[in-house]
Amino acid sequence: MSPTYDLEERTFEFARDVRAFVRKVVKDIPNIEDCKQVVRSSGSVAANYIEANEALSKKDFLMRAKICRKEAKESRLWLKLILAEQTESERSRLEKEANELTHIFGAIITKSGE
Repeated sequence: MSPTYDLEERTFEFARDVRAFVRKVVKDIPNIEDCKQVVRSSGSVAANYIEANEALSKKDFLMRAKICRKEAKESRLWLKLILAEQTESERSRLEKEANELTHIFGAIITKSGE
């Protein structure tokens, strides 16, 4: 039997873990800019999932789920761009989580009718 996840908690933990990760990254100009972007996009996954859970219609829910998927994909891009040799395993774990969240939201969208 597969484990059950609270997706609201999981997206929160993703955003929190991204913030912990960027605190460890070397602060050169490209990393600073990419870190700002990944902090925004990872937080947007969590925030938009909360909004999806409060959706007033199926259309609103689907729009929020699509934003979650888009922001998870974007988070994966920024994580790939961050130069972080000293925290490579942590970066890889976060990239994997961003990829899994992308697939989860894709499945939600598909099962919800679009």
